[in-house]
Amino acid sequence: MAFTSVKQLLATAKEQNLPLWEIILDEDVKDRGTGREDSLRQMNALWSAMKSAGVSYRAEARSKSGLVGGDGGKMEEYAKTGNGIVSGFFSEVIAQALQMGECNACMKRIVAAPTAGSCGVLPAVLIPFAKANKIEDRQIISALFVAAGFGQIIASRASISGAEGGCQAEIGSASAMAAAAVVSLKGGTPEMCANACAMALMNLLGLVCDPVAGLVEIPCVKRNVVGAVNAISCADMSLAGIGSAIPPDEVIDAMREVGDMMPAALKETGTGGLAATPAGITAAKRIHGNI
Repeated sequence: MAFTSVKQLLATAKEQNLPLWEIILDEDVKDRGTGREDSLRQMNALWSAMKSAGVSYRAEARSKSGLVGGDGGKMEEYAKTGNGIVSGFFSEVIAQALQMGECNACMKRIVAAPTAGSCGVLPAVLIPFAKANKIEDRQIISALFVAAGFGQIIASRASISGAEGGCQAEIGSASAMAAAAVVSLKGGTPEMCANACAMALMNLLGLVCDPVAGLVEIPCVKRNVVGAVNAISCADMSLAGIGSAIPPDEVIDAMREVGDMMPAALKETGTGGLAATPAGITAAKRIHGNI
């Protein structure tokens, strides 16, 4: 896509007097040399895949390593008791994020949004939101274009790779995308979408990538929960009229700079952070057959 800054995206939407998703859809059509219907069809396919992953979850499934599985089921059952600190929509978001992350670890079909390690954030926000508010698929697809637009700008100005920028580039980007998407669903302005994106990203600035045994399991799955909850909080703040003190493009640039300064041990190598703890090392040795 042609957009390399949030400022440019917002200016184009204002100039053409079109909703953000329409601007982003048009750019996708131009960039890929395809038709409008094809672009919509592809986004619909992604949304269908997200929903399918959500219903295909099985609490008894475990990842090959044995590190992941069942927590999404536990959270879902706990939510049903009504004894949780949060309930309803919020508890569904937590359960869905866990379940989607576990589906990825158990090698089920998921949508990288923007990456496999952060695949649970967008669906964890959008699936329960659509259910709670009886939102039609066409509206969700529009919101996914909004998410994609902001995600593309983050990718072009910074990174969406944990190996390059740490987990801030994966869960942080996914959270920013989800925040913008849900603001758009609530009828927020393009500026509100941008503010939600910026706040969500800045809240997770500096998040390292430290997978135990080099697998996208621990702490990745539970970080999807953090990303989803953060997105909802930032969306509500933006809808309340709270803005980002730092412009979105500057937040994205800051994320790139933080990622560049981050030591290699904290960028997907599995040699720092939680991966380097005694429990992490023991798990890695067991999984890789060294003991």
